[in-house]
Amino acid sequence: MVKIDFASVVKAGKSGKPVLLTLFINWCIKPFTMYGIAIFFLGFLFRGFIGAEAMDILKMPFGLDLPVGATHGAGTVVLQDGIKMLQVPLWRSYFAGCILLGIAPCTAMVLVWGYLARGSDGLTLVMVAINSLTMLLLYGVLGGFLLGVGRLPVPWQALLLSVAIYVALPLVAGYFSRKLIIATKGEEWFKDKFLHVLTPITIIALLITLVLLFSFKGDVIIANPLTILWIAVPLFIQTVMIFGLGYWVAKLLNLTYEDAAPVAMIGASNHFEVAIATAVMIFGLSSGAALATVVGVLIEVPVMLMLVKFCKRTSSSFRAASATELNY
Repeated sequence: MVKIDFASVVKAGKSGKPVLLTLFINWCIKPFTMYGIAIFFLGFLFRGFIGAEAMDILKMPFGLDLPVGATHGAGTVVLQDGIKMLQVPLWRSYFAGCILLGIAPCTAMVLVWGYLARGSDGLTLVMVAINSLTMLLLYGVLGGFLLGVGRLPVPWQALLLSVAIYVALPLVAGYFSRKLIIATKGEEWFKDKFLHVLTPITIIALLITLVLLFSFKGDVIIANPLTILWIAVPLFIQTVMIFGLGYWVAKLLNLTYEDAAPVAMIGASNHFEVAIATAVMIFGLSSGAALATVVGVLIEVPVMLMLVKFCKRTSSSFRAASATELNY
């Protein structure tokens, strides 16, 4: 987050089309296509393979105190080891994890995808900043609404807490760290020295995060390979479809490749750290929802690398950027 120059958000009007297109796809289309795709595959097509009667045990929603046997959405309150828990159909638990991924546009790994695709670093950073700020407002609202419609109602306060910890806190820390470093060392040193050291550290940290996430759920992944497949299919389709939509519309709007690639990448990628943390906080570490978010990470890296390669192969089909656009 320290890379983000928040003054650039004010200047985002210079790139109005790609900024508006990214926001429209991320917040007006992506959450709802994820809902539809997840319901179709997990709730209908794969329901028999997952187990029509299979159940998952989730943590009781934050602040909810219901008697044993009471219903809450699609779940029933049960007593397990003396603790009240919520028993829900297993496929709905996987569905909840997919929703948490679908409402969390990426603000971390997308910097890597944009760099690999040779897109506009400036636009990517602007959109990371704007998406991070937008998540503060819309993540809890959209998450609470879609999970409620999916009969897994959760308190919006719990969703907002996840955003506060994993989005707002890094944003604030990055903003003040940037100001302090520039005030102490100067902007030239910050860009020429500090960022060159920070970039490889960022990539290494993200790779370590992936390894840790897989290790926490490694036994479940190995024990349930077909379950991983059932979850992966809708997530794969969602990723490719949103990427294709963004890339195609960017072409229709006559954007340059340097702008089109980040637009498509940001829409396709997910903020899996927030999704995983939210799933664990609300539903529990051993829940199907938490597993679904980890599967999202599992497929995102190879799929996004595939899409990066596709971008580079098709870059010549877009118009060349002008000198002014390249400088921006």
